[in-house]
Formats: sequence, C-alpha cells, structure tokens
Amino acid sequence: MCSTLKDTNLLSPQDAFAWLSSFDKYGWVFGLERIQRLLGQLGDPQNSLRVIHVAGTNGKGSVCKYISSILGNAGYQVGVYLSPHIERFSERISVNNKEISDEDFARLASQIKPCVETMMQQNNTPTYFEIVTVLAFLYFKERTVDFAVVEVGLGGRLDATNVVHPLVSVITNISLEHTDILGKDIVTIASEKAGIIKENVPVITAATKDALEIINKIARERNAPVFSVNPTLWTRVCFQGKHQEFLIQGSFRDYTVRTSLLGQHQGENIALAIAVVERLQMNGIYLTDTDIIEGIAATTHHGRLELVSDNPLILLDGAHNPAGMTMLAKTLQQDFSAHRLILILGMLKDKDIKSMLAAIVPLAEVVIVTKAKVPRAADTEILKQGILDLDANKTVIVHPSVAAAVDQAKHLAGQHDLICVSGSLFTVGEARSYIFSKRTISPL
Repeated sequence: MCSTLKDTNLLSPQDAFAWLSSFDKYGWVFGLERIQRLLGQLGDPQNSLRVIHVAGTNGKGSVCKYISSILGNAGYQVGVYLSPHIERFSERISVNNKEISDEDFARLASQIKPCVETMMQQNNTPTYFEIVTVLAFLYFKERTVDFAVVEVGLGGRLDATNVVHPLVSVITNISLEHTDILGKDIVTIASEKAGIIKENVPVITAATKDALEIINKIARERNAPVFSVNPTLWTRVCFQGKHQEFLIQGSFRDYTVRTSLLGQHQGENIALAIAVVERLQMNGIYLTDTDIIEGIAATTHHGRLELVSDNPLILLDGAHNPAGMTMLAKTLQQDFSAHRLILILGMLKDKDIKSMLAAIVPLAEVVIVTKAKVPRAADTEILKQGILDLDANKTVIVHPSVAAAVDQAKHLAGQHDLICVSGSLFTVGEARSYIFSKRTISPL
C-alpha cells in the first residue's frame, strides 16, 4: 500500500491535470502487469465493484449510457467510465450522470501519484490510460456505487480495464479498426476483443459471422453462456426528427421504447442494453419494465449523431473509423436526405482516411476540411487531395481551425441545409464547445 498523503501534499486541480497529461507521451503500451501492480498498491478497488464490462468496435459508449440510465432510473448508484472525452476530461468518470469534480480528481490523483513515482523509479511507468482507469475505480469504490459500467479503451484482452471480474461482458459489434495494434483481419481483432470474456460470466454480443464464431469458441472454453443480439430482435417503428421509437424483442417481453439518440443502429444498441439488464434481472437484481423504458428515453450521449441546433440545422457525429462513417452515411441517407449536406471533416492521420472519405464524401455538396488541435490530426491538404481523388469536381474548402470551419458552414447554409461535423471525436468536441459558446446559434 502507498503511504497516506497529508493535506499539504494534495495537488491542486491544475497541477493534477498537468501531472496526468505528462504521461501522454508514453502512448498505448499494452499489458496488465502495470495496472495490476498499481491497483494492488491501492487496495485493489476494482474487486469491490459490480461491473458491466463493454467492448466492441462501435456503439460501446451508447450501450454504456443506456445501461447506466436504466439502472439509475431504478434508483441504483451507477458509475460510468468512458473514453475518450469530447469536451472535458471529467466526462470520462461520472456517477449518476454527475461528472467527477476537479477537487475529487485532484485528491485521487494525489493519492495515486506516490505509487506511480515508485513504479517509475523501477522503470515500470504506467500509461495515461492506466492511471485514469485506476482513478475511476478508486472513485467508484469511494462513492460506493451499486454498479460500474466500464467501457474498454482499446481492444480488450490487454486493455487496462480488463482487470475486472464483471457480472456481464458485452461485445457490441466488430469491424476493422486499429489494425496496426489489434490485427489485420476480423478474426484476430475478434480474438482480442473476446479477451474480456471471463470464466462463467455471461456474454451479450451483436457480433456476426466470423467474429461471432470466435466469441462463441472462446466463450465455450471459459464456460461462459453467450446471448447473441441480431437484427431480427429490433425494428424501428418511427422517426420524428429529434426522436425515434423502436420495438425491441426481449427475453421476457417486447418493449416499445423512445430515444433521442439518432440512427437506425440505435436499435441494436438498445437491444444490447435490454439484454444486459434482463440478464441482471435473472440474477435477482430488481428492475421494472418502466425502469427500462424511462431509462432509455432519458439517455443522452453528446457528440454521437447529436442535433445541437435548429437554425441552422447542425448534426455532430464522432464517426472515426470506416464502419462508423458508413453508419453515419446510412443515417444521412435514411433520415436527412431532404437536406443539402454541408460536411465538416477533421480526421486523425493514423486512421483509414481513404475508406472513411469514400463512405461519406459522395453525399455532400460541399466539404469543409479542418484540423483539430491535437498532434494526431491529419493535415488538411491530405484530406482535400483524398476528396478530390474521389471526385475532382467536389467543392472543397480548407479551414485550419474547427471554429472557422463552423463559421464558414453557417455562412453557406440555407434554410433547408444540414451541417454535419464528423471525422473524429476531437473535431466534434471542438465544434461542440464552439457552437455552445455562440449565442447566435439556436440550441435545441
């Protein structure tokens, strides 16, 4: 155990954030040894938590939000750990929709810091994500949450969150992503994500084909029952501009639910969440049908197909891989085809830019390329050339800042146009902060 800090050794919030940010340079270094050691020095707080562990390619955050909202509606104290954040670091760690305060963050960072320094002296430095994960577990234990809904950061098998022994393991869907880290094919990536499966712990998944076969194989080896959510279990009943309704076929009954999260793929996410809470019900956890319906209706998730303005109409979506961009394109075609599309794109240079552009650019009349304020941001000229390679006649405008791109799009937008900001969560986060800082835009 690390020595207890005196109040005089407490970091200020500013110093705590600066200290944590200094670990950015270590990047992603996979393995569980460092976080297990760090948690062990702090009393293994994760072992006191009842966890729902969520992995997958797309939809992880939405599924976490639906599950936590349902449990919260039933009166439970629910911690949620998500990554990355959109606008504020504190979005990553919350209890009952209240983000961790700067003071609590600084106090817990001060508690962790001596342990980290000891490890650094032994050339065993934890990563940024490992430290944040430990901090989240400490916070949830301190707040005595009834449940902790934990999103995997990257992959699964060697992700820092994979130190938990959950009540339920969730794998949303699986497509090609982070191929330089997780593997070049679906089977290899599925094997990494299925690494969260634990002995005798039920698995809920929306994976299909080869990915589902891998999940079933690993689950059988670990005596873990698998429940597969497929498109036959949900139907969109109606779309009303700012809301949509789905009919979900559950294990116990059918549910007609309403959500403000947009896109037909929310049917899959809701079906996954309902399958999880039904499994909790089977284990004796008290939840009513009303909790499920009201919890889904109350769910919000910033920056994911989020309408943030009526005049002009502005849609934010953090699609950052080919599958996510394909989902966005499908939603635009299905639900917003009556609008001329002005697209603002800012991507990361380590992503599959060519495939992402191919999925979305044909739908736009005007594309404004921009660059978020992060080192990983792709150069605007690379994005512009990629677009012109697809369509030499496409109108492409370059703006070096996200704020300038938003202003340009507003200037171009007519009464029946749609501005869509996408390409990365960093781009969406900057746009969202700027939009909500401008009183000239009409919020929804």
